Amino acid sequence: MQTERGREPADSASGDGDPHVADLESHIHRPRGWTLPGFRLMFKLWLLGPTQPARLAEISAISRAAVTNALNTLERDGLVERRALPGDRRAVAAALTPAGEEAVREAFAEQTHREQQWFATLDPGERATLTGLLTRVLAARPEDADG
Repeated sequence: MQTERGREPADSASGDGDPHVADLESHIHRPRGWTLPGFRLMFKLWLLGPTQPARLAEISAISRAAVTNALNTLERDGLVERRALPGDRRAVAAALTPAGEEAVREAFAEQTHREQQWFATLDPGERATLTGLLTRVLAARPEDADG
């Protein structure tokens, strides 16, 4: 069993062509007025704590400009705040506000429930087989190429 904060949600920039991601966007994120990239950033902040925007861009595989735009919207909505880093007044880290943390926690719980609904069609043996196959594929994934 996975822990509440032990996995990352679907990590695609768009639901186009991916019915799972499109379903999560339409049922979980868009009703809250969020984009999937905005949710992804809040989820990462929930896991990592205060993080510099450049690092968020790097680990999210989106541009710094896109991170800045998403953070501006989330900050305007009271979900994220920017904090000066001690020792370097020019550097900032983004962090969830208490409202942002509660919103991510609720959305993640709803997303997990929605994903459970997707797989409810499989019996326990089929879910075990699928889990075993996916584990095997992930264990055998090729190393990232440096160039």
